[in-house]
Amino acid sequence: MGPEWVAILALVALFVVGTVLPINMGALAYVAAWLVGMYSLHLSEKEILAGISGDLVLTLIGVTFLFAIAKNNGTVDLIVAGAVRGVGGRVALIPWVMFAVTAVLTAIGAASPAACAIIGPIALGFAARYQINPLMMGMFVVHGAQGGGFSPISIYGTITNSVMADNGLPNSELTVFFSSLAVNLVMATILFVVLGGRKLLAQRADQLELPERTGDEPQGARRDQILTLIAFVGVAVVALAFDKNIGFVAITAAVILAILSPIKNKDAAKQVAWPTVLLVAGVSTYAAILTQAGSPQFVGKWAAGLGAAVIGALVLCYVGGVVSAFASSTALLPVIIPIALPLIAHGHLNAGLFVAALAVASTIVDVSPFSTNGALMLANRPDTITEPVYYKQILTYSVIVVVVGPLLVWAALVAPGW
Repeated sequence: MGPEWVAILALVALFVVGTVLPINMGALAYVAAWLVGMYSLHLSEKEILAGISGDLVLTLIGVTFLFAIAKNNGTVDLIVAGAVRGVGGRVALIPWVMFAVTAVLTAIGAASPAACAIIGPIALGFAARYQINPLMMGMFVVHGAQGGGFSPISIYGTITNSVMADNGLPNSELTVFFSSLAVNLVMATILFVVLGGRKLLAQRADQLELPERTGDEPQGARRDQILTLIAFVGVAVVALAFDKNIGFVAITAAVILAILSPIKNKDAAKQVAWPTVLLVAGVSTYAAILTQAGSPQFVGKWAAGLGAAVIGALVLCYVGGVVSAFASSTALLPVIIPIALPLIAHGHLNAGLFVAALAVASTIVDVSPFSTNGALMLANRPDTITEPVYYKQILTYSVIVVVVGPLLVWAALVAPGW
């Protein structure tokens, strides 16, 4: 049996075991990466460990550390109250505001994980205080990030458009962008309806407990809140405007705040989402093994060799969706688009719409708790829900998206033969 099949079967096995048994899937993924890497790919242990996404792990640690401090000193409550007043107390608008803000950030060039890292914890703070379904709120943030993620000046958009140009495909920047925006808007709307959004229409924040700034807080608390707000703005500006790693920037800001108030923040590091860090670190390590085994390319080439181009396109959409649910969408896009070239060339498929379908199918699955965006939502879960429950909710939703999403995208963009 070739290494590509060994890696695929091991992936299925660790997913089944991690779903059935209460074992952190990151730990299972480390075991699978070690066994498959050592005995099927004949890699050294150093080469296996090289697959871990240090950037992803640092982002999770830095962001959750910073927001633990913000939660401890009351800054999150302050932001929540101010934002609700900004939308006139209309609770039903809060998820859509989070969607729009995150979409704008990615559309103007922010990395999707950076935008989710900045907006996600704030959005989930809203969910906790105003009795909004946390799954809906967290997924609104991720879908917003993906909705704006393919603008012509975005990271995803730049990668996709450059790969198309390098392979002689026609320019389809706006087709890809609006396809992604439309699909994510539709998914957000479905979530809003299914997860209780209609009940929020009659609800206003003035009917709930809204924290007021009484002016009699201790001077030190007000100082810490002001400094934390400045830190938030600084993290956003440095990470987005100067293209610096969000993890490094966030953990630097957190350390500075901890130094300024060491007693108050001495336990903040304990609030870092360590189980989520293990989950993502292990799965990202195995994703690298999967790539080195050639599993995605193997399935993709098989799809391209099918007799019917439309069916091959569907298979590739599923390859993009399944792989991206466990790995980096940014890394996958430059790989999967060239694999699709034979189908475009000989199958009489619309290049722009087919690439749009691949791009959307490979990114809507970032709601997965194994991807950076989904993991950030899990790491910043509100206290109103336990981690095992929230993890199962996100996992269930991501499975639905992975199973149904590529099919619906393909049916809308490729199957009609536009």
